[in-house]
Amino acid sequence: MNDHLRGPQLPPPRGPLSSAVTAYLRGTGPLPHPADAGAADPYGDDLQLALYLSYELHYRGFAGVPPDTEWDPDLLRVRAALEHRFLSALRADSPAHDSLDEALAALLVEPADGDGVSHFLSARGELWQLREYAALRSLYHLKEADPHAWVLPRLWGRAKAAMAAVEYDEFGGGRAERVHARLFSDLMTDLGLDTAYGRHLDAAPAEMLAVVNLMSLFGLHRELRGALVGHFAEVEITSSPASRRLAEAMRRTGAGPAAEFFYDEHVEADAVHEQIVRHEVIGGLLDEEPELAPDIAFGIDATEHLEDRLARRLLDEWRAGRSALRTPLEPPRTSPETSPRAPREQSQTNPTEHEMSHTS
Repeated sequence: MNDHLRGPQLPPPRGPLSSAVTAYLRGTGPLPHPADAGAADPYGDDLQLALYLSYELHYRGFAGVPPDTEWDPDLLRVRAALEHRFLSALRADSPAHDSLDEALAALLVEPADGDGVSHFLSARGELWQLREYAALRSLYHLKEADPHAWVLPRLWGRAKAAMAAVEYDEFGGGRAERVHARLFSDLMTDLGLDTAYGRHLDAAPAEMLAVVNLMSLFGLHRELRGALVGHFAEVEITSSPASRRLAEAMRRTGAGPAAEFFYDEHVEADAVHEQIVRHEVIGGLLDEEPELAPDIAFGIDATEHLEDRLARRLLDEWRAGRSALRTPLEPPRTSPETSPRAPREQSQTNPTEHEMSHTS
């Protein structure tokens, strides 16, 4: 089978940069000039989609795009310009902690009056909002841990061994049915979502693309290995309490057993991972390269910055009763009202069906 015939379809472009990159990948037009990236919004749809398309060639690629395009030197020059614009903005805009110890200590504090996305979904989220959340997060979770695997060749000693141990868990501990990406696909099935890789890319706003692009940016550059470890620490340390709230949301809305299990699994696994990452991955890395402490802190701060931007987007739309997606989701493949797993008394209003005029 020809590899270039497999993979998801290229999405519609969102501006001149992504339009030119898409045309180049299709073989129908030239790339943008690298200098064009300097005038683009670093967090906007156009630059973030162009960067996402460039990065995705290192994962599963796109249908109709030859595999060797991954290392196309002209495309890599454009990607470097996009990365420079994005990374410069992150360094300028991410609220900085004074030290790595301070950044890590802040992650360990669970606010009593938290008002983030997981708090909202746990307390009053509806099934349509959980479906949107899962569709957006599928851009990462259907390749969960893949971006972090890039850092393994850049580590050694304690840090490498500990990081590999955590990745082994993420990849199912040798059992295909326990691979976390597979578990998330099962969650999507419970929610009546299309589980095809890349299916919901066009629905995702720039804020979600930036969250996923950050992982690839850090993972694909050896000089940013400390930032990747910081990003990974932020994800693992905050995952367990957030996953507990999301599991509660899945149970309350009758989302289904696989939807509940995905987050229940992360409550337990990430509580262990958090200790390994803090003491062994970070501790081992600093033993070998103490000068990377500021980079680790930057990885934490940049991740929080982008997650906060995404949270504001989601909560602003949901609190107004609107979809947070760019394009509407397909109706659930199994109607929640007739599914034995869904309580009939739970509201299942879906804005993609009843409030289409509010969909961006």
